[in-house]
Amino acid sequence: MRAVAVVECRMRLTTAATSPSYNRPMRKWLLWIGLGLPAVTALPVLVLRFVPPPTSAYMLERRLQFALAGRPHPPIRYRWVPLRDISPALQLAVVAAEDQTFPDNWGFDFDAIAEAWHFNRTHRRTHGASTITQQTARNLFLWPSRTWLRKGLETYYAVLLETLWPKRRILEVYLNIAEFGDGIYGAQAAATIYFRRPAARLDEWQAALLAAALPAPRRRHPGRPSPYLLGRAAEIEQQMRDLGADHLQRLDR
Repeated sequence: MRAVAVVECRMRLTTAATSPSYNRPMRKWLLWIGLGLPAVTALPVLVLRFVPPPTSAYMLERRLQFALAGRPHPPIRYRWVPLRDISPALQLAVVAAEDQTFPDNWGFDFDAIAEAWHFNRTHRRTHGASTITQQTARNLFLWPSRTWLRKGLETYYAVLLETLWPKRRILEVYLNIAEFGDGIYGAQAAATIYFRRPAARLDEWQAALLAAALPAPRRRHPGRPSPYLLGRAAEIEQQMRDLGADHLQRLDR
């Protein structure tokens, strides 16, 4: 009799758990999460399409690092300028150095991803394949550590940026929040500090030096370039000539 009672009790619990009335609250919560999360994350992305970012996640993360270490933070040098006030040479230089398919891709360069995957399988030093859109998403909203969670969020935000922003806005924000040195963010601050001129007046060689520093801005000094930085800048300058100035006109397609 006891065994029968136990079986009946289990059947009642199973029936209750699978009944529509039992699952309705759970479905409701899942629906709210499914609809609410994209809305909450898309809203700031949409706002920042029109409003200059007052700061970035990377700037805040850097401040937090120093605060936790109990050390004074170097001053943040960051001054927003519109894309029209950034030298076309620098715009082309970062595209040549970081993401040559930027005008045509949808936030991901799958050929570069495949090449990086094959390279990283056989080499100790890894290569990345992040596009300018992915780097903008990471710098603006996320954190620098390499984890699967951050990579997943980076992919999500890259899709949002490609959906809600035009290409020129992505490039504009990238050039304004990219780190060009310790505490130096954006083209205007970098041009002023390293070359004593506004970003609008950077020539091709100065633009190539700044673009060459981007992968490791705290170790590479465009104002006092190492032999490696000089060589890398020369490569970028040649790539700029190969692409041609009209390469940026494809951003309006």
